[in-house]
Amino acid sequence: MRVIVSGLINIETTLKVRKFPIHYYPIDYPFFGIKSGVSGVAYNVGKALLTLGNDIQIASFLGEDEEGKRILSKLEDEKIGKQFIYRELNETPVTVALYDEEGRRQIYCDLKDIQEKNMGFARLEAAIKESDLVVLCNTNFNRSLLKKVKKTGKLIASDVHVLSDIDDEYNKEFMEYSDILFLSDEQLPCSAEQFIFEMKEKYLSKIIVIGLGKKGALLYERSEDRIYRLEAAHVGDVVNTIGAGDALFSCFLNYYMKGYSAVEALVRAEIFAALKICCNGAANGFSNEDTVEKHYKNNAVIVREEGKQTKFV
Repeated sequence: MRVIVSGLINIETTLKVRKFPIHYYPIDYPFFGIKSGVSGVAYNVGKALLTLGNDIQIASFLGEDEEGKRILSKLEDEKIGKQFIYRELNETPVTVALYDEEGRRQIYCDLKDIQEKNMGFARLEAAIKESDLVVLCNTNFNRSLLKKVKKTGKLIASDVHVLSDIDDEYNKEFMEYSDILFLSDEQLPCSAEQFIFEMKEKYLSKIIVIGLGKKGALLYERSEDRIYRLEAAHVGDVVNTIGAGDALFSCFLNYYMKGYSAVEALVRAEIFAALKICCNGAANGFSNEDTVEKHYKNNAVIVREEGKQTKFV
């Protein structure tokens, strides 16, 4: 499967903290608790899809600085093309992610001037026409692509992450144009079941998934007009939940686009995400399809159609 992923790439530093809230002390020594590497939604999704055996291209903006050089070097090492990486920012975006033993996290994301950029359809037109799927992350520079990609007939997938308003102004266009739409339940104003019902009434996405963290996920499939609840998969000890949502999103896209039913794709995505959070770092811990299938055979994920009996997959 050919996929183009347009969105943020950044340098991420993770810090393991004792607990939340963090109490003041002048210095601490979290031995092996600080790590730094390449991350960002576009990189995480692209790397996950690559690990699952897909042909991917990443489009993004970087700065002419050391962080930008580091990212380009990493892309080269992993044989990810740099054709659509534009070094037009004043500085490369960076993030700091704090996490604790329970997997809770607090992320500080410095986007620099990336929100002022515009990717422009002409830059990606040829790659989009050759792709099977276009992943448009919810960054400002992708807004101008939404309508034009839609006109090409290519499927659009987007993850709007944390949402507290169904009419959220920042994310509204992404929700209107996405065929496959993911989000988190972290700041929903009501139950996830109520919110997904309201979303399917308001927007036209073929698939809507709300990630519920350790409680699993909710799936709406328009072709069947049904809502499913999937419990989370458990494959080992949780180390760090940063990047779990990107993993769930990526693996679902991989299997769904390869012809699996939405439920079967999301079951495998739950396993993929569970394997990922056994590692530290948003872009680490991705498994290949053989590993996912091995765990799929050995781990039952409970799936329940809303209003019907529980069944096992």
